[in-house]
Amino acid sequence: MEQEIVEQNFSPMAPAQIDRLVVRSGDLKGELVAFAQGPRYARRLEARLDEAADRLGHLDEATVVETIDHFALQYRLADGSTVVERFVAQRRPPLSEEERAMLLGWRDVVEGVFEVKHVDRSAATLHNLVDDLVYRVHSNMGWRALRKLRTGMFAAARIVPLHPDTDAWLITGNLSTYPRGYGAELAQAAVQTLTAHPQLLRRNPELLRKGWEMQAEARADFIDLFGTDLLILTPGEAQDRLREYHRHRQEKILADLDDTAAAKVRRDGPSLDELSALPEDLLDADTIGLVCDEIEGFCYYADFGRLDALFTDPALVRDRASLTQLREYLNDDSVSPRVIRRLVQRHPENADTVFRALLRKQSFTWEQDGEELLRRRKKSHYDHEPLPGITPVGTRLAELLRAR
Repeated sequence: MEQEIVEQNFSPMAPAQIDRLVVRSGDLKGELVAFAQGPRYARRLEARLDEAADRLGHLDEATVVETIDHFALQYRLADGSTVVERFVAQRRPPLSEEERAMLLGWRDVVEGVFEVKHVDRSAATLHNLVDDLVYRVHSNMGWRALRKLRTGMFAAARIVPLHPDTDAWLITGNLSTYPRGYGAELAQAAVQTLTAHPQLLRRNPELLRKGWEMQAEARADFIDLFGTDLLILTPGEAQDRLREYHRHRQEKILADLDDTAAAKVRRDGPSLDELSALPEDLLDADTIGLVCDEIEGFCYYADFGRLDALFTDPALVRDRASLTQLREYLNDDSVSPRVIRRLVQRHPENADTVFRALLRKQSFTWEQDGEELLRRRKKSHYDHEPLPGITPVGTRLAELLRAR
């Protein structure tokens, strides 16, 4: 779980050039915000503010600033473009190439919980607990905006690249600061952010590599224990197997720790019951497909046994409930195309019969048409590179979590 903090490779751009860009960014950000708040986008921005108020139960100044900032830089309009892209295209007089590149780079927003490593007269060096990267961050509001930062403090902020030709970064929106004693609580917030948005791992190739390694190890343990990476079980049996698996993993991990650390894990770590708990919506299923997949990690599929029986005995295509179940799997975007492929790979000789009955298309063959069917029905699964199902954390974040 531990790795070295990855430092950004800072650009050799001269400090005077960076200072000039920081100052210019302030003027252009003001123009962009005014553009986003203009009558053309008023209805959509008001809807975003209403959503924020409903989510939080109130609407304070910080939330308004953050909502407008997100709307200007990241919100997708009906044609897929962003407000900042339209601003860059429509601004008169036209922006210079340097200014265009700077503003379009702002779409790459990093939201994080940062530990302050160093502060000088022009910038702060911040370690993001979420992606375990270090950023040198400026403010277009000048030194006064950074003056409240002290080494060892923490901050929550949104930052954007200053310009593609430099690795300097720029605060966008609010900068919330916290004393160093808040580290443990903020570490928990960082974990929640990373768990909810595992795509943040892509910013740090080292963390991403570690995640794949951890997942491969967990899967190898599952296969060593059960002889396969797929079990079809009742909910009760599934919880028993999960308990057995997590006990096996826990014993393996504890064997590598000293007595003090092992005692702390036993005392403070999640219980076997917590680790083995199934999602509530699976408890009433007849069977559960418990998969420890090479790419997607642990996956649970309700009533998987019925589909496995369908592909085992294609005469069951006359059973409307079985075909309905397969249609739901095919149309449900939360169901990975990999699980459909698994059913086919387990019973390849029967796939054509099953899908012809489902699609009412006698010319269908899985070999020729199967992948196109999955790409059409499961489009979102092909829009990005996969991520490991296990999300590792950096060394410093792990330290703060242990302190909590």
